[in-house]
Amino acid sequence: MYWREILHTTTGKVKRWLWIAGATFLLVWFVFLDSHSLLSRIQWHREHAQLEQNNTLLRAQILELESRLARRLTDEEVEQIAREEYGMSRPGEVVYTLEEE
Repeated sequence: MYWREILHTTTGKVKRWLWIAGATFLLVWFVFLDSHSLLSRIQWHREHAQLEQNNTLLRAQILELESRLARRLTDEEVEQIAREEYGMSRPGEVVYTLEEE
C-alpha cells in the first residue's frame, strides 16, 4: 500500500510538471516562434498604422494635384514648370543647376 501512495504522488508531481512544461512551451511558441506570433502581429500592426498614415498623406496630395489640374495654367506657370521640372531654357540663356546637400 505504501508503494502505491508514493507512486501516485510521484505520478501526480510528474503530471503537474508536464502540464507546466507544456503550457510554457505553448506560450513561448505563440509569443516568439509561430509565423503569426504575437511579436509578428505587433510589427504588422505598426506597419499597418504607418501605411494608413502614408495613405492619408497621398490622398491629400492627390486632391491637391486634382485641384491644380482642374484650373487652367497661366503662361508664367507653364514656363516655371518647364524650367524647374524639365530643365528647359530660352534660346541664348545659360542655366546653372544648383545641387543641395
